[in-house]
Amino acid sequence: MAWPPAALLLLLVAVAAAAAVLSPAVGVASASNSEGDALYALRRAVADPSGVLQSWDPTLVSPCTWFHVTCNRDGRVTRLDLGNSNLSGHLIPELGHLEHLQYLELYKNNIQGTIPAELGSLKSLISLDLYNNNLTGTIPKELGKLSSLVFLRLNDNNLSGPIPRELTKISSLKVIDVSNNDLCGTIPSTGPFEHIPLNNFDKNPRLEGPELQGLATYDTNC
Repeated sequence: MAWPPAALLLLLVAVAAAAAVLSPAVGVASASNSEGDALYALRRAVADPSGVLQSWDPTLVSPCTWFHVTCNRDGRVTRLDLGNSNLSGHLIPELGHLEHLQYLELYKNNIQGTIPAELGSLKSLISLDLYNNNLTGTIPKELGKLSSLVFLRLNDNNLSGPIPRELTKISSLKVIDVSNNDLCGTIPSTGPFEHIPLNNFDKNPRLEGPELQGLATYDTNC
């Protein structure tokens, strides 16, 4: 039976309206799945004897129901709170996919290995707290891309190499603590470093005093 023209027009309008409503939701679900995949990759990369990641179920549509994960109203992950959680293992480059992440809290665990350069992709990041772990390697220069960063705490690890000068370009930085590592060279004295207490660089035996602009290189002893 042929549809009357008026009824057919109403049907087409209804279908178009439903598509407009559903499309954003599908986009959010896809983004949530992508972020869930990244977080589940972290779960697989760490040992979790205390079961704090037990709720991280990859079959769910969104990771926003997982414990220690906070999302915004659009269903995007904004916080990862896993400080002092008895985790061990390694950080993974997939964390760089959490493009709306503002707080990455993994302090006081037993995380080993290097800091992934991919964390430099987290343009919304406000706080990066990786202190009191067993991280090794250098501080990635890519962290200098974190234009929203306010808190950078990497103290009490086994990091080596110089302090990246790219960090001096982050005007929002208020707190930098890299004490108790094995860093070398000199301490930056420009940008946010101008107001950072010197004791935030203590217990780095090979780290020299603040650099003198034009008079000293920063890579001595490195």
